Amino acid sequence: MEREMLTGNAAAAWGVRLAEVDYIPVYPVTPQTEIIETLAKWISNGDMDSKLVTMDSEHSMITAAGAASATGVRAFTATSSQGLMYGFEMFYTVAGWRVPLVMVNVSRGLSSPITLEPDHNDVLAARDSGFLQIHCETCQEVLDSLLMAYRLVEDERVLLPVIVNMDGFYLSFTREPVEVPELETVRKFLPPYQPRHAFFKASQPMAQGVAVLGGSMYSYFKYQMHLASQNALEVYKEVCGEFEKAFGRNYDTIEGYMLDDAEYVLVMTNSFSTLGKAAVKKAREGGIKAGLLRLRLLRPFPVKDITGALKGRRAVAVIDQNISIGKGGILHSEIASCLYNEKRRPRLLSFIGGLGGKNISPGEFEFIFDKMIKVKGVEEEEVETSQLLYTEEEWKEMARLKGIAGKG
Repeated sequence: MEREMLTGNAAAAWGVRLAEVDYIPVYPVTPQTEIIETLAKWISNGDMDSKLVTMDSEHSMITAAGAASATGVRAFTATSSQGLMYGFEMFYTVAGWRVPLVMVNVSRGLSSPITLEPDHNDVLAARDSGFLQIHCETCQEVLDSLLMAYRLVEDERVLLPVIVNMDGFYLSFTREPVEVPELETVRKFLPPYQPRHAFFKASQPMAQGVAVLGGSMYSYFKYQMHLASQNALEVYKEVCGEFEKAFGRNYDTIEGYMLDDAEYVLVMTNSFSTLGKAAVKKAREGGIKAGLLRLRLLRPFPVKDITGALKGRRAVAVIDQNISIGKGGILHSEIASCLYNEKRRPRLLSFIGGLGGKNISPGEFEFIFDKMIKVKGVEEEEVETSQLLYTEEEWKEMARLKGIAGKG
């Protein structure tokens, strides 16, 4: 095992290389292009025995990756932001084919206005498609998650595609120390893909129906996909245990940080969770019983794990790096659904931060903890349902730019 300084993109490429992927259809889009450039270089140099093909669009790329996976080869592709949107039609199609395709999405905010910085509206738009979703905080986790993803979705109890997500720029181009495992060790954990595509008995959620007529049959196949996604919760935990035995690192469906006795909990995901952990540590030094819950597996949604981690807390603040226009934070609504029937549910607050890569400052985290502490005893209807994190300095700068535009 070697330790190297790798970007998140390079870590993803190493995961693909170690998984010995057979077929890689690609289309470049910022900020994921480094992944396919790295893979193309290795294939050209003879370091990888894979077929890489540049397609005419993300729509064709996802189609080709899904079709190849359906033929029984191990396939991979990657995209980001507008690229994901361009190929979005095929997400539902490929998931319906019940193929174990692995895709990396390097999150970037969606137009308009255009930005190259990250938030999670791109990947969360795909949450209902049938693709599983694993979200990463570190470069090491990106590499490891790719290996785990193939083990997970190639299991005959699952057979669904999966997205491994990382933040653009903040992680994709950030170098961190990463342990690159030996190929022989990986082969023991991830054996060659053995396809088992066929029609199965109704008691097993593996049935395939490419074309049906009528709602009854359509409902049957869609619910089979749902059951398979639910199976993935159990399979994921099995994969986690085996991965820890092989490599010494554990990645559960969720991660708790200083959570054991925490009364005030932040809920976050992806690389900005690192900022949240620093804020929690600082709050602890100030006498606040703070903690953080990081969501790692977003589809299937680990309801029992989340509920067990959050019930009985005084207050929980969900920081959404996304916005559902007309509703608010996407993950806030999903966390609320987990806790709704709990008798000891905490007060739940919603904050939207990090849109378009906007930093979440230490002062903003202090503001969130202050809100959580003050919400104790406040009537339910008086609690703000959603609040945008925006500093006074940012507001002044926005006003200045508006003034310039007005004068122009």
